[in-house]
Amino acid sequence: MLIPFLLLAVLIAPGSVSLPQPVKPAGVEALLSRQQYERAFPHHHPLYSYEAFIKAAANFPLFAGEGTPQTRKRELAAFFAHAAHETTNGGPGAKGGTYAWGLYYTEELSCSDGHCTVYNTAGTSPYQPAPGKSYHGRGPLQLSYAYNYGLAGAEMDLPLLAHPELVSQDGVIAFRAALWFWMKAQKPKPSCHEVICGKWTPGADDLRLGRKPGFGMTINIINGGVECKSQDPEIKGNRDDRIGYYRRFAALLGTTTEPDCDCAGMAPY
Repeated sequence: MLIPFLLLAVLIAPGSVSLPQPVKPAGVEALLSRQQYERAFPHHHPLYSYEAFIKAAANFPLFAGEGTPQTRKRELAAFFAHAAHETTNGGPGAKGGTYAWGLYYTEELSCSDGHCTVYNTAGTSPYQPAPGKSYHGRGPLQLSYAYNYGLAGAEMDLPLLAHPELVSQDGVIAFRAALWFWMKAQKPKPSCHEVICGKWTPGADDLRLGRKPGFGMTINIINGGVECKSQDPEIKGNRDDRIGYYRRFAALLGTTTEPDCDCAGMAPY
C-alpha cells in the first residue's frame, strides 16, 4: 500500500513541475510598449488610451504586421505622425516641444457645433447623410464626409452613418476608423499601408506625375490636394509638421526614415 504513495511523492517532488512562462506581447503590442506610447503622446486625450489603440489594431492584423521589424516600426511611426499632426495642440514654442501634443483633440474644432454642412455632401454615394448629423473630421485621422463614415461603418459593422459622433466618443472606434482609412485603398489611390510597407509600385503615369514610394506619398493620399503642390509657407509648414512627427516617432521606435520624406512636386489625385 505504500508504493502508490511513494510514486505520488516522486511525481510532485519540488522542481518537477514546470511553471507557466510569461506570454510575450504579439502584434502591434510587441512593437510599442505603454511607456513608449506615453512618451510619444504625453498630453493625449483620455479617449486615445494605449489600451484603445491596441484593441483597435487587433482588428487589422496586417497593420504594422508585414515586412521586416524596421518596416513594421516605420509604418507605426508614419501612422502616428499623421494622427499627431491632425490632432495636435502643439507647434513652435509649445510646452514640452513642438511634437509633444499629438492626439490632443478628438474632432475638428471649427465644426464641433455641427455647422460644417460641407461634409454632408455624398453625391451619388449609397451612404447618404442622416438628418441632423454632421460628418466633419473626427478621430486620429479626422475621418470626414458622409460617404467615408458610411463605407467605414459598413465594412466594420458599426453604425457610423447614423451615429458619426461615435468616432469622437469611443476610443476603440476612433482608432478603428483611423486604421480603416489607413488600410483602405480608394482607387485610384493606393492605401497608406501599401505605400509605407513597400507593396505599392508606381506606374508610368505616377512616375510622370512625381509620385513615388515613401512617407511623402502618404501625405499625398491623405491631403495631397491641399499640401503637396502649394508653395504657401503655412501649407508647407503642415508638411514639415507631419515629417517632423514621423522622424521623432521613428527615432523613438528605433527605426529609420527615408532621406526624402516630402511630397513636394507630387501631383494630387
